Amino acid sequence: MKLATFSYKGQIRIGAVLGDAVVTGNGELPNNMLDFLAAGAQALSTMQTLIDSGAPRIPLAEVTLLAPIPRPGKLLGVGLNYADHIGETGLEKPEYPTFFTKQSTCVIADGEAIHVPPVSDKVDYEGELAFVIGKRCKHVPVEQAHDVIAAYTICNDVTVRDWQQRTPTWTLGKSFDTHGPLGPWLVTADEIADPHNLGLKTWVDEELRQNGNTSEMIFNCYELIAYLTQVMTLEPGDVISTGTPAGVGVKMKPRGYLKPGQTVRIEIEGLGSLSNPVIAEPEHFLVAG
Repeated sequence: MKLATFSYKGQIRIGAVLGDAVVTGNGELPNNMLDFLAAGAQALSTMQTLIDSGAPRIPLAEVTLLAPIPRPGKLLGVGLNYADHIGETGLEKPEYPTFFTKQSTCVIADGEAIHVPPVSDKVDYEGELAFVIGKRCKHVPVEQAHDVIAAYTICNDVTVRDWQQRTPTWTLGKSFDTHGPLGPWLVTADEIADPHNLGLKTWVDEELRQNGNTSEMIFNCYELIAYLTQVMTLEPGDVISTGTPAGVGVKMKPRGYLKPGQTVRIEIEGLGSLSNPVIAEPEHFLVAG
């Protein structure tokens, strides 16, 4: 099932995408994705019943897709999780997963613009598989971790490289406004037979920059969950982005940083395509308040 958050006739709703249309409930379901995920199997069953019953569909052309989870409670990234990416950085393979936080205010939807801020022109892309937590959980064994994943989606872990390197935590360089594209929707876990064997490609305009596979991850999704939940409780709607393969702009010669007028497109097998234009940060973003 493909679950989407969208705007229709001035209202924000959730629904299931079927081809070129979307099925949505009229009071039968929560009206936001966090509550829908927290409702678990019951919400999914109700949505499936609506689909099977032939409930009215809204043409996708008439809705505006929003980020599937516009403000996740946690948005965590993983650094250096693909061997080929480690190779291009010249760093050593980490003994433990390297987690960092992206602030949730960076999240945007498919089709929304990535901003090049006035303080840096070193804006980079990172095409990544992300998974979404569906159950409140702590101390999850690796062999049970698949049970707490509700869905998968695509993340562009946009990074301002010079700001990333200012501090060892990376948080500021990872959290600029508009630098967390997610989407275009969530694909429920039952639709993905093996999240660790998915082709991943990133284009800048028509140039293929990244061409990898999630089988190349050093720490897989289940291992990441087991490691994280030794420390913190994960909750429905938390998003963990699992790292990027080789081909990032900072390692190109000359550097392949994003420029206004370009478009970044990420495709992951079974999940669809996440595409975002790149623009200079608009003037109104420069004015406090």
